[in-house]
Amino acid sequence: MLVLGIETSCDETGVAVYDGERGLLAHALHSQGALHAPYGGVVPELASRDHIRRLLPLIRRVLKQACVRETDLTAVAFTRGPGLAGALLVGSTIASSLAFGLGIPAIGVHHLEGHLLSPLLEEDPPAFPFVALLVSGGHTQLMRVSGVGDYEMIGETLDDAAGEAFDKTAKLLGLGYPGGPALAGLAEQGKADRFAFPRPMLDRMQKHGDLDFSFSGLKTAVVTLVRRHPPDPQMKADVAAAFQEAVAEVLVAKSMAALARTGLARLVVAGGVGANLRLRTLLDSAAVREGFRVSYPAMEFCTDNGAMIALAGYLRLKAGESGLPFRVLPIKPRWDLTSVRSIRA
Repeated sequence: MLVLGIETSCDETGVAVYDGERGLLAHALHSQGALHAPYGGVVPELASRDHIRRLLPLIRRVLKQACVRETDLTAVAFTRGPGLAGALLVGSTIASSLAFGLGIPAIGVHHLEGHLLSPLLEEDPPAFPFVALLVSGGHTQLMRVSGVGDYEMIGETLDDAAGEAFDKTAKLLGLGYPGGPALAGLAEQGKADRFAFPRPMLDRMQKHGDLDFSFSGLKTAVVTLVRRHPPDPQMKADVAAAFQEAVAEVLVAKSMAALARTGLARLVVAGGVGANLRLRTLLDSAAVREGFRVSYPAMEFCTDNGAMIALAGYLRLKAGESGLPFRVLPIKPRWDLTSVRSIRA
């Protein structure tokens, strides 16, 4: 089976071809970071228009790289939601039209399911069941994953997601957009122990077993500090390091608690914040110390990408999902991952 994957949920246009026997054949990604940087965040209308410009050339490029013709495809998988409505419509319309023209299924994929399954692209993929830590700009969730479409929520953010908190703190420090990677880079020059920022909701976890997240209080602590003491360059680096350490420690502590609660010994980390090196270092150390296995996608697949959508589409097709070849699937800008149905062969 050959599946074309299309990702257009936000500000990155991703396309890939996945083969059931040979794995990932080719992929390409266009990031809109430079387009949105002057505005300090994503402008939905600009994102949609850029997807329109980029998507068809990327599809042609990836098919050529994979040495695949359109008529060789078995299905077209695309991000159906959640995400920006206009951006999702671009991917949905082109994917459904291509599938209709070729007489093949169009598979609508949940964006977070793509992230969650992305470590399966690696040479030594984790086996089901496992605990997944999904950390991105819009989501911070802990889930028990028993199979494709079989997801149980264990904990989620009550306010700002970890990636959102990174971006807002970076903007506060004058680091521009996208803020997360810039803050992580600055943190390498700072001293994490200079400021004692709170570890949100760890006390509730210890007392009541609560595995939900909250990063708004941590963000407020940074705002209060910076307003009282306008930072010089070294202080900015120290704030970045202390903030990053607080977020990473919370994510690690709650991931370990989720493993203990479920009795599982496999943790999968996915999403943009999964590329954070400090988080990976702390998780790797905990895995050695506590005897569990932790898996990550390759750095290039932590961000939004077409490869994860192609893989998710292939796994759903393999498990028996038929798709719809004769109409445009309605998008789902708001879509709860736990409502995604399980597919049984």
